[in-house]
Amino acid sequence: MTDITTLRDAPNWRYMLQECDELYRFLPAGGSDKIRTHQRKAREAIARLLKRNAEVRLQPRAEKPVVAHLRRALDEGRQGALAPAVRALDAVAPLLSWQYGYEKVPKGLTNTYAYAEIAGAQGPVISDEIILGVVLFAPGCTYPAHSHKGITESYVCLSGAVSENHQGVYVPGSMIFNPPEHLHRITVGDREPALLAYAWLGAPTDLHEQKMVFTRGKK
Repeated sequence: MTDITTLRDAPNWRYMLQECDELYRFLPAGGSDKIRTHQRKAREAIARLLKRNAEVRLQPRAEKPVVAHLRRALDEGRQGALAPAVRALDAVAPLLSWQYGYEKVPKGLTNTYAYAEIAGAQGPVISDEIILGVVLFAPGCTYPAHSHKGITESYVCLSGAVSENHQGVYVPGSMIFNPPEHLHRITVGDREPALLAYAWLGAPTDLHEQKMVFTRGKK
């Protein structure tokens, strides 16, 4: 496959998008109108990418130390409720570009965290209205409190278990919903890595000029 193509000629990326659509089509909203609306908007954005045969532009290949946990996370995910999405992710995993997303990575995250985009302004699937990706956490990781200006965010747990703000545990098949400016902190179980898919929705300027800042805890 060349570095620039389209979904029609890159079936693994098309299947990945189709599985993202499935996540937002069939996961329950728990009676929440806000979550249901977010799911609908995500599905509609994904459908537009599929309908217009979006461009696929591979990002430069990059790995981070936490990727050493990816095989375990994928293997565990294959046993879970969202196995089809995990299999689709496994097919594109060798082409992912893993990033930190911060000019200065907080102490403790260098070896325990990274994310890779599936769709966004920089690819691999080119989109200006939704960002899709996956985030990988090593066992015992604490992802510090942060928020997103103008961004509605959801996480879908593919494998492992995480807690957000110490308010419940999310396991494969669970969705975490964060409205704009909502401060959230993620902790990961000690025994297994956690692999989460995510979607960001918002105005293009907010999506593609997002500057995330961690919030210092009170001493």
